[in-house]
Amino acid sequence: MMLLDNLISLLPELNKAFFETIYMVGISILVAIIVGLPTGVLLFVTDKGLFLENQVFKNIAGFIVNMIRSVPFIILLIALLPLANLIAGTTIGPTAASVSLSVAAIPFFARIVEQSFREIDKGVIEAAVATGATPWIIIKDVLIPEAKPGIVQGVTITIISLVAYSAMAGIVGGGGVGDLAIRFGYYRYDNTIMITTVIILICLVQFIQFGGDRIARVVDKR
Repeated sequence: MMLLDNLISLLPELNKAFFETIYMVGISILVAIIVGLPTGVLLFVTDKGLFLENQVFKNIAGFIVNMIRSVPFIILLIALLPLANLIAGTTIGPTAASVSLSVAAIPFFARIVEQSFREIDKGVIEAAVATGATPWIIIKDVLIPEAKPGIVQGVTITIISLVAYSAMAGIVGGGGVGDLAIRFGYYRYDNTIMITTVIILICLVQFIQFGGDRIARVVDKR
């Protein structure tokens, strides 16, 4: 009974933490799509043997993407606190944490997009080039439609990764479910809150994966 009373008393905190997590992940995935999708396209089309081949750009962009991806998120989170302060005006809270989450998500999603394009039959791309289609037309009408299921799955994987990263943001007061787990579950040794936050995160990830799989099947016209 005491456990139930404890949970009920923390419902406002749980509700706030859940929507902070949704807020952080929402901003980050939006930025990842806006910046990461074009980056992934450019990483692919500038590769050797493709219609916008540019090895210098490919190598520089690839190095930057790999460099960001190689930094553990918790270190990236702390290293980008000055940038978060510059953009959000603060180093704590979900908005500030969204800066680091976005920076981590962009190269992650870009590589998934690039890989999705690599799964396209090269004959389809060669046929489009042979008809005299412009690079923009090839990207818009051939690459993206053909890779759509892979891109949707990539969005799903990125969102799930961001949910996990957002939990780590609690270490620097980023808010969200992770912050709640640390403040109430870890520092106060409250196993009930810790288990509850874990269950919330598991349910959220399952829901995201289920929705992503359904959408990927709908857009797959192959």
